[in-house]
Amino acid sequence: MPADGAQPEPRPMTAADWDRIAQSPLYREMVAAKARFVVLATVFFLVYYFSLPVLVGYWPEMMATPVIGVLNLAYLFALSQFFMTWFLAFLYMRIAARFDRMSEQIVSEALARAGRD
Repeated sequence: MPADGAQPEPRPMTAADWDRIAQSPLYREMVAAKARFVVLATVFFLVYYFSLPVLVGYWPEMMATPVIGVLNLAYLFALSQFFMTWFLAFLYMRIAARFDRMSEQIVSEALARAGRD
């Protein structure tokens, strides 16, 4: 500790520190959970998004079915894609908060192991 009572500067993270973090079970769990969510959300989005042109192309009579006044099923399905996208964004925000908490825990554990609390 310096003579003036100030805290010493923490040493910068090294490659060994990052390797140790990458090997931690919590980090691996977080990366796997992120990958799982991103893959599932992307697949769901693509299937939902491309189902409109497929349905309109192969079943135009069904998609032309009036639902509310002049609005047919195709228009409502197209509108629903906006809501689906907003829902996925909301869901990601909620899940990202969990990833942020996991990241904070990983960093604090790494700093504690390196003696830098």
